[in-house]
Order: sequence, then C-alpha cells, then structure tokens
Amino acid sequence: MTVMEKIQEWFTAGVVYGEPVESEGSVLVPAAWVMGGGGGGGDTEGNEGGGFGLLARPSGAWVIRNGEAEWKPAIDVTLIVIWSLLVVMSYLRFKSRTARSMA
Repeated sequence: MTVMEKIQEWFTAGVVYGEPVESEGSVLVPAAWVMGGGGGGGDTEGNEGGGFGLLARPSGAWVIRNGEAEWKPAIDVTLIVIWSLLVVMSYLRFKSRTARSMA
C-alpha cells in the first residue's frame, strides 16, 4: 500500500460523522469540521516518504426524532474567544495608528 493510499483511508464519512447515539427516543449523530492534507514522494527504487496532518473540531449534531432530522450547531467557545480577541487587538492597533498620525 502506498503512502497516498494510506492517507486516503482517513478521508471517509467516519472522520466527519461519529457513531450514532440513541437517547430518550432520539438518535444523535455527532459531526465535526475536518481539514487535512498530506504529501509524499518516492524514488525509482521504491522508497517512499511523506507527511500528513489532520485538524478536526466539533461542528454540531444531527438529531433524528420521529423520522425528522434537525441540525443542532455546536458552540465553540474557544473560537469565539479567539475571534473576539483578534477584533479587539485590530481595533486597538487601528486606534493607536490613527492617534499617532493626528499628533
């Protein structure tokens, strides 16, 4: 099996969707946002090498109840905090630059 064939095994629906969980008459199917990449190479003598990275974050879950599916998004507090900090830092930097240019 080549390196790329091994990497392709990772990119299946099982990476994005978790095992269904039954609870109180509902079925929950957890889902994640997944991003990955890889690369590889080889020579004419059959030697191969490569690398691979995968990032996954929860995105929500499908709730199946009475034959109807409903999407319930996950709230990722870490991303909210990071984006909030970036916005505040950008504002403070902009404010600092405009204050210096007016002086």
